[in-house]
Amino acid sequence: MKTPGKIALLIFLLFLTALPAGAVEDEQSEEDRIAAFSDPTRIWGPGVESVIEVAYRQSFKTYIIGGKVMNLRMPFAENNERAELADQGWEFLGGGKANPAFLWEAIAEILKSDDFIKYTETLADGREKVIIFDIPTHTWTVTLDLFDIARMKAGAYRGLPHRPYVLVSGRGIEETDVYNYLYCVGWAGMDCSGFVWYVLSHIAQTVGTDLGQTLRRTLGVPRNHDPSWYVGTKFFGSNSREIITIKDEIRSLKPADILLFRGADGSMVHSAIIQSVNFSTGLIRYLQSTDEAPLIERGVHESYIHFDPAAPGVSLSDPAITWSQSRYPPFPGERASPFSNDGDRYRAFADSGGGKVVRLRLMAGIIGRLNR
Repeated sequence: MKTPGKIALLIFLLFLTALPAGAVEDEQSEEDRIAAFSDPTRIWGPGVESVIEVAYRQSFKTYIIGGKVMNLRMPFAENNERAELADQGWEFLGGGKANPAFLWEAIAEILKSDDFIKYTETLADGREKVIIFDIPTHTWTVTLDLFDIARMKAGAYRGLPHRPYVLVSGRGIEETDVYNYLYCVGWAGMDCSGFVWYVLSHIAQTVGTDLGQTLRRTLGVPRNHDPSWYVGTKFFGSNSREIITIKDEIRSLKPADILLFRGADGSMVHSAIIQSVNFSTGLIRYLQSTDEAPLIERGVHESYIHFDPAAPGVSLSDPAITWSQSRYPPFPGERASPFSNDGDRYRAFADSGGGKVVRLRLMAGIIGRLNR
């Protein structure tokens, strides 16, 4: 008989990671599935894929909030994001570059604060309402005005980038509500390059290499400064001798390669990291931190690319490749992304070169040691 504890753990497993097709056979027992979750090598093997999986799982933590068990994911947070209409800019905890251990410790304190407890109680008072967040001041307010509620339901969004409006039912807090608070009030999370750098650093650390110290001079890090603050998508997209551009044919891709997405100005504005390339099933799993995703996926999440195993020479920019990651506005009612999915975004701005794949030069030796 399945005990409540085992059922809860299985639900947790399914939430944290959707396994690639064929990774775990259907006839596997419940005990084997639980064991596979606790030991990533049983899913991904003993090499770098398992190491990346361990790093990825550090971006999730379980809490009991408002009487509910919640498996929270690390929010997305980029300095000065959404500040274009505000009178000031702002920096998130750790500048969006801090490691998960530091951020979860800070988040634990946020979730114990009187203000968050009040927020939780407000969301469970049985009354439909609109929550108005004010990011620059770390505050939130409530309106019960029926006209405001009706406008939100009709899609007439009144929020601003730095003042998001959120319609809530009053029937209790959900994981998406916790995300909204941590992002808007707590200023906690990781930006895209901060997450990629953390994964790369974790890989290097497993073989005793301090990536930040090794690249300190290349990054131009002043003495007594944290190297992670100096790594951004701009670095990954640079002409640094530490960065190797990889032909983006499927057969050339490897775990720990970095996907770069271009912006309208031609520069690279978003990064993600490949976790696994399965040439048998035609599946690439990549990991990223972004808020342009379905509400429950905002922050650190996994994404997939499907390709024909019989055609490994195809480019990631080929329309025949299916990118399953859909893109949505961070808050319902805001202007939607011009790209419906990550594939559209990767292929965008072709005049400037479109998306590309790069590899940190140091990773070749490090991964070679892991995969022995």
